[in-house]
Amino acid sequence: MEKQSASNPASRQRLDKWLFFTRLLKSRSLAQKAIEAGHVTVNDERVKQSSFQVKAGDVLAVSLERRDVIVRVLLPGERRGPFDEARLLYEDLTPAEPREKLSAFDLATREPGAGRPTKKERRETDRLKPGFNPLDD
Repeated sequence: MEKQSASNPASRQRLDKWLFFTRLLKSRSLAQKAIEAGHVTVNDERVKQSSFQVKAGDVLAVSLERRDVIVRVLLPGERRGPFDEARLLYEDLTPAEPREKLSAFDLATREPGAGRPTKKERRETDRLKPGFNPLDD
């Protein structure tokens, strides 16, 4: 690990603080646990120390509960601010997941045994029927 230069002391930042400031994880302690569990890689190398120093240009892969996120560090954080401010600290490189497009019929149908449809769901189903007239309701 390189030491921070005197001219630019904030060019590097602890990994757990950076993950907390970017709002990728809810708290520093959760960030530390994720790092120690091996859920974070920096530049394709698994990191197990919360004190690892990240710098601009590093690529992080973080395995979260529901998805995996790949980000490039743009800036070190100064505080945990609002989402719009935190979003400026990284560039999201996560590939977009292809979403399956459902037809209107698939959206309106229910699984057998899923209970009675709500009034809104019944109206949506009625709109799919030929000869539907909304004034007849």
